[in-house]
Amino acid sequence: MEFEVSYQLDDEQQFWDELDDIVSAQCQTHGLIDNVLRSYFAFISNYKGDFLHAEYDIVRCSLKLLESPLFSTHKDYVRRQIIYSLLEEESPDTLHLIVALLLFDGRDNEATFEMMNEEGTFPRIVELIYEKKDDDDGLHRMLLELLYEMSRIQRLRIQDLILIEDDFIRYLFQVTEGLSDDVNDPYHYPIIRVLLILNEQYMVSTHDPGPDQPLTTNLANKVIQLLSAHGSAFKTFGENIILLLNRESETSLQLLILKLLYLLFTTPATYEYFYTNDLHVLVDVMIRNLLDLPLSATPLRHTYLRVLYPLLAHTQLKHPPHYKKDELVRLLTMMTATGGATEHHFGAVDETTKRLVGRCVRVPWLKDDLASPGDGDATVARKLLGVEMPGGMMSSLSVVEVTTTPKERPGVLTGSRQREDQGRLGSEPPTGHDGDGASGKRLEVDMPMKSPFDGEDEASISRSRSESGS
Repeated sequence: MEFEVSYQLDDEQQFWDELDDIVSAQCQTHGLIDNVLRSYFAFISNYKGDFLHAEYDIVRCSLKLLESPLFSTHKDYVRRQIIYSLLEEESPDTLHLIVALLLFDGRDNEATFEMMNEEGTFPRIVELIYEKKDDDDGLHRMLLELLYEMSRIQRLRIQDLILIEDDFIRYLFQVTEGLSDDVNDPYHYPIIRVLLILNEQYMVSTHDPGPDQPLTTNLANKVIQLLSAHGSAFKTFGENIILLLNRESETSLQLLILKLLYLLFTTPATYEYFYTNDLHVLVDVMIRNLLDLPLSATPLRHTYLRVLYPLLAHTQLKHPPHYKKDELVRLLTMMTATGGATEHHFGAVDETTKRLVGRCVRVPWLKDDLASPGDGDATVARKLLGVEMPGGMMSSLSVVEVTTTPKERPGVLTGSRQREDQGRLGSEPPTGHDGDGASGKRLEVDMPMKSPFDGEDEASISRSRSESGS
């Protein structure tokens, strides 16, 4: 029998006790399960204003169901019913709970996000983000996170991508532009990540069409299209993706940022989208990361190099005075050197690295100063990275390659060569940056905020899919 909310609860503890009773019901038929789910949503929605005052309370309510015997016994059916509710529900309070259930279940079980894709929820989530933007801040933020999470682990259907309107992309940029310069603003990160993942989906659709995608489909990348036409109105977004790359330790998100940067630096209309000072910071970040990446991060290192060439060759960095010219020449020389401390740091030089470094050193303003590696390599590395590297411890398909760069599963952090070396030496990490002592945390470049590759290169960056097969 369906639960009826027909009495006044005395206190918060009684609310949680009643919720436990609802999700503890034993159900043997789909009809009984449906009754419990209706009771669950009705009960929480009815008392949300009285007892659920923080985002944590919504999370707690969702976990009550996800950790219940009812869910563990009937997962597929319950998930599908929740997905159907997402497609039909209009109440912001109930939608908030539905979105929380799908988000937290999907993070632990990618089958949930795959089922959502199969059931065509992507256009619905886009619609809700746009139409419910003024209803509930917590719901809006969680919808953004759900869109990002379900899109990062799989290829979206071409018929869903086609439905994205220009106005939706413009709205996301406008929200970012209207926020403060604090990247920790609760809206900054989710919105920027949605734009990054949509850019990747457009790239994959264009350069790695799926088996069911018509060959005649010509899907414009609306993220790049809008920045090409109106980039000067959306500078805050550009500033913040450089800031995120500076701070980010998650490999998959670094790759998403690099893919967008690649397109911006290989699209003539966006060659000079960034302020020159921001490009200087980006050069600092790329030098540091190329020195600091562990030997195992070869695909990520290759992607950095693919982005470095158009950054140096196409943007305003090509004009004098040439920023960090000597350091760049020295770094690129070190990356293809053999023997000595340099090889200990970078490892054996693979053919792709040779090719990509060779492309970078052909940038006109670099090639005249190409240097040979020598005894100063350790000094250069110490100067650029800020760590000691004693002897023995220092160790033609570009568009397609950028698209198909193997990426780590969500949540995997990029290692730090500096931390590996400090661990061997038993030394403490340097101070001066919040959180530097955390495992896997990368050093940050101090960065104050301000208010032709081959035709194959783009596809190679964009078709990057998970090595797990997603």
